[in-house]
Amino acid sequence: MMSVYERVARMASGNAVVVFSASRVLHRLLLGLGVGPAVYELDQLAAAADIQAALSQLLPPGQPPVPVVFVGGRLLGGVEKVMACHINGTLVPLLKQAGALWL
Repeated sequence: MMSVYERVARMASGNAVVVFSASRVLHRLLLGLGVGPAVYELDQLAAAADIQAALSQLLPPGQPPVPVVFVGGRLLGGVEKVMACHINGTLVPLLKQAGALWL
């Protein structure tokens, strides 16, 4: 049987950009950039508590476990990290490298 960590890793690798969320803020940002991320709304998943616990283990202490974004199967971070990358101009190159953007 697959562990929750293996499940999160598989889900995170299933698309160029994956968002685990209970809100739509990051989803809207990515759509605005032309990225169609896979979005897992944790408030609608049966294993939400387990997935949220696994995500919290991947993030720095004190950071909320959702929303969290994976790009190219690798953890990017939460809202603050994604917004910081967007503002400093590093988000689009990451998205291009992952194959999420073709601009």
